[in-house]
Amino acid sequence: MKSLTRGKQHEIVEGLAHQMLDEKTELDNVTYSTIITCLKRCGRFGEAIGAGVTPDEVTYSAALDVYAKLGKREEVVGLYERARAGGWKPDAVAFAVLAKMFGEAGDYDGIQYVLREMRGLEVKPNLVVYNSLLEAMGKAGKPGLARSLFEEMVEEGLSPNEKTLTALIKIYGKARWSKDALQLWGRMRERNWPMDFILYNTLLSMCADLGLEEEAEELFEDMKKRRSGPRPDNWSYTAMINIYGSGGKPERALEMFDEMIHNKIEPNVMSCTCLIQCLAKVRRVKDAVKVFNTSLERGVRPDDRLCGCLLSVVALCEQEEIDMVLSCLEEANPRLVRFIEMLGDEETRFDEVKGELKGILNQASVEVRRPFCNCLIDICLNRGFPSQRAHEILYLGNLYGLYPGMHTKSSDEWSLNLRSLSVGAANTAFEEWIKSLSSSVENDEVLPQNFLIHTGSGTHRFSQGLPVAFASHLKKLAAPFRRDESRGGSFVAEREDVISWVQSRVGSSSVLAV
Repeated sequence: MKSLTRGKQHEIVEGLAHQMLDEKTELDNVTYSTIITCLKRCGRFGEAIGAGVTPDEVTYSAALDVYAKLGKREEVVGLYERARAGGWKPDAVAFAVLAKMFGEAGDYDGIQYVLREMRGLEVKPNLVVYNSLLEAMGKAGKPGLARSLFEEMVEEGLSPNEKTLTALIKIYGKARWSKDALQLWGRMRERNWPMDFILYNTLLSMCADLGLEEEAEELFEDMKKRRSGPRPDNWSYTAMINIYGSGGKPERALEMFDEMIHNKIEPNVMSCTCLIQCLAKVRRVKDAVKVFNTSLERGVRPDDRLCGCLLSVVALCEQEEIDMVLSCLEEANPRLVRFIEMLGDEETRFDEVKGELKGILNQASVEVRRPFCNCLIDICLNRGFPSQRAHEILYLGNLYGLYPGMHTKSSDEWSLNLRSLSVGAANTAFEEWIKSLSSSVENDEVLPQNFLIHTGSGTHRFSQGLPVAFASHLKKLAAPFRRDESRGGSFVAEREDVISWVQSRVGSSSVLAV
């Protein structure tokens, strides 16, 4: 049975078990544990639960693991506590199961429960348990506790492996603890701790997220100089392209891309997207198109994020460049190109726009739906499409729940949240908001004392530059909103000023034009 379990031959194992029962050979807990393990390895968790007899110290860990795989946390805790009440002393394997289960659920109280139980029973965690606990700390968002746990592990004489270090680097990166992450990297090199592709790339990705250009360059060169072990792969190059792209260094980003191709390392869709985004920002559209075509020749398959990136290029590029960008988008998503043509046609009815946009968004992954709408609004405005189109897209985006919390009203304050919008979408939303305010003023509605607009500080990748651009737009309109120094990326105005401004614009059709 043990040999068959390693080969995942659950049907033969079950057949042997039935043969034993037919021959009146009693199945003890060791046999049942073997059957449970086999079913578990074959992914037949439901059958594994019913496979055992009264668990003992042999079968408890296997049964706990099965319940945990099924996500039955209450059953796991109940079984564990019944076993403890019966005198069972769990081992490190059982605690690894508990730690992993609570970690995947991000259950901080559960993680603390595991730590208390281990310390109360004086069970020393092994490396597997520590790794499970560290991953759990990451999901629970507890970087300080993770650091303490890691130091405890090292003091106990256990050497971390690649999984340990990767988990800790991810935790530090997510918490933006760059200093701790870089100190850890120094210890890795000093103590010759193991480093693999995943660990190096995790460090590079963290540097990209935090804008640590010099540190990333040092890491990247360290990878290239290693005689053995991990050398830069396409994810390593992608991280470097992202770093240079985000830092406004298109030449260095292009050099990384060319070096990757020269070294016969195939680009991935993320490296292509990052580089096109970087080149588009500095209006190097021809280079962006060249990168797209080279990536396709190398086997890159465009995804929704790359399509969103191309949409943003369509919104930004000059008229003479539009055809070659649309030809790229045609390769990636022909339906988007047809929809752009629909939007530019005066004869297209609103219900046609609504039906086609709904179909496009349903086909797209959730994280790109709002960026798609933002870019489509920008295209409508920048390409001189019929004036109502941008407002139609914004209305439909609101209707489909892509801009939650945009409008907030209280007795003291009305606010407009533009933080997840592009520049064009923000201007369109502001225009709609002012129209609503004008209607309230005309109808003598009771208005609050304060009006507030949030643009954020420009760190979100879809709203970079929004505060500056929106401030310029307010100035152009002579709107009474001023920067709120106590809240970054916010603009405030008082009731009397807003009413006076709105009333002075009554009858002017061009004042709020975006």
